[in-house]
Amino acid sequence: MMEKIIVTCALPYANGSLHLGHILEHIQADIWVRYQRMINNEVWFICADDAHGTPIMLKAKKIKSTPEQLIKKIYKEHKTDFKNFNIIHDNYHSTHSSENKKILVKIYNILKKRKLIKKKKTLQFYDIKEKMFLPDRLVIGTCPKCKTKNQYSDNCEICGSTYSYKEIINPKSTISNSIPILKNSIHYFFNLPKFTKMLKNWISSGTLNKNVSNKIIEWFKIGLKKWNISRDAPYFGFKIPKTNKYFYVWLDATIGYISTFKNLCNKKKKINFNEFWNKNTKTKLYHFIGKDIIYFHSLFWIAILEGCKLRKPNKIFIHGHLTINKIKMSKSKKTYIKAKTWLKYFNSDSLRYYFASKLSHKLEDIDLNLIDFKKKINNDIVNKLVNLAYRNLSFINKLYNNKLSKKLDNYDLYKTFVKKSKNILKYFNNCNFSQIIKKIMELTKNANYYIDQKSPWKLIKISKNKNKIHEICTTGINLFKILMTLLKPILPKLSNKIEKLLNTNLILKNIDKPLLNHKIKKPKKLFNRIKKTQIKNLLKK
Repeated sequence: MMEKIIVTCALPYANGSLHLGHILEHIQADIWVRYQRMINNEVWFICADDAHGTPIMLKAKKIKSTPEQLIKKIYKEHKTDFKNFNIIHDNYHSTHSSENKKILVKIYNILKKRKLIKKKKTLQFYDIKEKMFLPDRLVIGTCPKCKTKNQYSDNCEICGSTYSYKEIINPKSTISNSIPILKNSIHYFFNLPKFTKMLKNWISSGTLNKNVSNKIIEWFKIGLKKWNISRDAPYFGFKIPKTNKYFYVWLDATIGYISTFKNLCNKKKKINFNEFWNKNTKTKLYHFIGKDIIYFHSLFWIAILEGCKLRKPNKIFIHGHLTINKIKMSKSKKTYIKAKTWLKYFNSDSLRYYFASKLSHKLEDIDLNLIDFKKKINNDIVNKLVNLAYRNLSFINKLYNNKLSKKLDNYDLYKTFVKKSKNILKYFNNCNFSQIIKKIMELTKNANYYIDQKSPWKLIKISKNKNKIHEICTTGINLFKILMTLLKPILPKLSNKIEKLLNTNLILKNIDKPLLNHKIKKPKKLFNRIKKTQIKNLLKK
């Protein structure tokens, strides 16, 4: 039965270029989305720029621009980068939109009416030099839990702990490098603790992996705190009605999922917005996020949805951080690679394949080791996969005028590949892509072994039976077709070339039907080997 699905990724922040960490998450989601479409589910893949907050206001000021001009420029750049990685969203929007403002205010009023929002006096960090209150992201210090330095004043990216401004050790303003003082201000708080029982039930419902839910249970032991959803001026964002405060960026960022879908519905009249967001909907919602924002998505976001009686996600897929040669991405350590920089030196499919070979259902960090990257792409894609195609295509081209034979040499082997491919497909649903790559490479090895054993290059010298060679090579091409059908969500660029070459669409319902007595195209260059010089040039850049 066909499922109707919304898929989202965490919203990239609109104050700078996309880096490979963003691309990791969107590749993971894009592979999953492409597979769901291959099994004929209706999928709406959406995302948006997270376009509010103090950092955007400060960057715009620094470059002598306006926040609106800055986010417009970044939005265009982000869309281009995603497209160049073959990451295709059905709608890529912005939180600085009329839809987001309207839905944000509506949700705020619902929560307020239900007495889930209260105002109270609170202490906040204040930068005396800049004469402004500092949001959590602009105050860094030492984590009170794991003692890691240079962590935000509200949460630690290393151990995942959340804490109050009172607990951060040696706080410092990232704007002026001065030591901030604590100053009173009136703010609006969402009553998160009221949802403790509901959240405990939701977290243990199987929506999250067990290792993630175990982590969240630790936060319940500490006790949930009321959540400050307001910020002081100066600030770039939407004003809270009838106040001099602004909505906290994390509130309108998550609501951006709803507003981006609403914008899509406005563009495509056939989509029923209420069908997807009503509390009792039968449609599905899946989020893809990094482990550093589990707290926001598994507690705040879920409580907000419950508070305004909207549907909740069916699953949250969570990945680890991206490291480069075991080092966390950092501009100062020169391990920060922009998406557009990567594409100057490498094919987009190569990174999609490498990330897929590392991604699993486990919450592990993904390391991009450039030496390992070169080795894996050259060995797996060039030496094994593409070579399997070339060694058969050359005979089909030269001896049989690019036409496949009327029957296979080994139909039992083909049926074995079909049977194993159906088992491999099961790994797509839980994002266990590393297992998919492993199993496909095992089949690729078997296919190459079959060609080695048959040795058509030897047969042509000793046998007059050209039909036999034709059937062997046709079998090889059909085994390759199965492999490429399985890899289609992972390698869209190469798959597109193969579909043109084989003169057919790589679709799952035809995976058990071999191409026989079928005209194909003349073989062309399919994939380039990665050279040391490419890596050296990237590192220099």
